[in-house]
Amino acid sequence: MPLVPVNLLAFLGGVLPALIWLFFWLMEDRCEPEPKRYILFSFLLGMVAVVPALYFEQLASTFLPMSLGLLLVWAFVEEITKYGAAYLGALRSSAFDEPIDAVIYLATAALGFSAAENILFLWKPLAEHDYLRSIIMGDLRFMGASLLHVVASVTIGLGLALSYHKPRATRFLYALLSVILAVALHTIFNFFIIQGTSEIVWIFMCVWIGVIAALLMTERVKEPKDYC
Repeated sequence: MPLVPVNLLAFLGGVLPALIWLFFWLMEDRCEPEPKRYILFSFLLGMVAVVPALYFEQLASTFLPMSLGLLLVWAFVEEITKYGAAYLGALRSSAFDEPIDAVIYLATAALGFSAAENILFLWKPLAEHDYLRSIIMGDLRFMGASLLHVVASVTIGLGLALSYHKPRATRFLYALLSVILAVALHTIFNFFIIQGTSEIVWIFMCVWIGVIAALLMTERVKEPKDYC
């Protein structure tokens, strides 16, 4: 197969699933939707964030052996870079004017990050014409890794949302605790995936429970005007 179709297939295989999940999360704020340009900025910066994340992850790999500590560093790097994408894309602007916005923009940046990761993961099997592995990998990432990125980032978004109207010191504490929780969730997921446990179905089920919990908490941070 020519190189261009492989590029296109990898791109579509990575981006389209992320856009499906993005549409789903945007429905949480459909009464007063966020400006499209800020959603686009956050998504694209989320994709770009994969570059520094990979650089620092590879750098950490040169100093640390494969261990829980390295997985912790990887998770921290990814959560911070996703947050940075959301911050640069929207959270530092006037578009961040209500609590739920933090959830929406963090989820958007996470899905952009996931889309870029998916492209990289799909590239090799597609280039080798291993389409079955591409389909399986795409499905697993759609149902697992992509949602893990969202759950972890939304955890940070919820921390920002719950402290939106609180004093600066309290907002910092909420943000710090939510980052710690997000990194812990991300590390636990990666640990069990790398272990190649036979209980992968249960791991994915836990991710889905996390999604449900995130959605329930998102309802809590909505203000009256967020309901149509």
